[in-house]
Amino acid sequence: MSSGSTRALSLLSKRLYLQLESMPMAFRGHWRSYNSKIDLKKLRPMILKRIENRAKDYPVPGMIPVAEEVLKARELLFQGVFTLLKLFPIVACKFCPEVYIGEKGHLIQTCHGYRRIGKNRVHEWVHGGLNDIVVPVEAFHMHNMFQGDFKHQQRFDFERVPAIVELCMQAGADGTDEILRSGSLTTEEKSCGGISGIESLSDDDIRVVANGTLKAWERLRSGVRKLLTVYPAKVCKHCSEVHIGPSGLQARLCGVFSYESWRGSHYWIKAKVNDLVPPKMVWRRRPQDPKVLLNEGRDYYGHAPAVVDLCSKAGAIVPSKYLCMMKVNGLPGPNTYY
Repeated sequence: MSSGSTRALSLLSKRLYLQLESMPMAFRGHWRSYNSKIDLKKLRPMILKRIENRAKDYPVPGMIPVAEEVLKARELLFQGVFTLLKLFPIVACKFCPEVYIGEKGHLIQTCHGYRRIGKNRVHEWVHGGLNDIVVPVEAFHMHNMFQGDFKHQQRFDFERVPAIVELCMQAGADGTDEILRSGSLTTEEKSCGGISGIESLSDDDIRVVANGTLKAWERLRSGVRKLLTVYPAKVCKHCSEVHIGPSGLQARLCGVFSYESWRGSHYWIKAKVNDLVPPKMVWRRRPQDPKVLLNEGRDYYGHAPAVVDLCSKAGAIVPSKYLCMMKVNGLPGPNTYY
């Protein structure tokens, strides 16, 4: 062997040694080549069989009491909020999802319109209702969690139910027909009913109702958080469509409006508690704030979930985790100095 070839081999071995030294210790000595082709058609029956066997492990017996507790907390929440709305009026913006708890709305310019064309405008307030406080989130009702995805043409063959009810039913809770059809405002008002004779209740009784409603809100969110650790749920990144199950549906309902440019299938990501139980953040008026919140003091005012703000106005004790966003002891707005 000539000296030139010997020098070339030594340089090549040195280069390979340097590359090996730069690799992590876990990958040294584990060279593997993936040249074999995999026939997915042969693997499909095996994958479907594994999914079918996995469905036998559900519902998890230990999560059935949690699901039943979530349904009870949801019913108590609707009853409490509907009762408090008879005493504390709320207003909602006509063109955007903004809500304010009070007889008159604020003057903060945060209206973006229903098409998000005009931004930073003053809201046009109308009378609000139960769905403005507890935002309804619906999903398609499936027979079981591992049911196959239905096509776009089959979307009318499946009933739309509240997403929390669908999650609890897949977790093993018994859902009645009244609970399944409790998604609309008129049905909720007829079903929850509230407490009769609320006008004759004392301040202490109203405070008890507010504390019970706030505890139901916390139990509902805590129970949904526990269920989502066991049962998968998906939410669309673009349109907030929710699907309870390991894989999203194939109905092409995303971006169907003319001003939306992503028309087609949903972009599914893992759902969280706020996707199933939206907190509905609202501006909160503190004792040191003016009677009507102004746009100049928006940096001073606090926020709170609509349920929490409604219960606090009725005398409920707010948990400490909300005090920071509510800015209870914060500085007053500029208008109060005049």
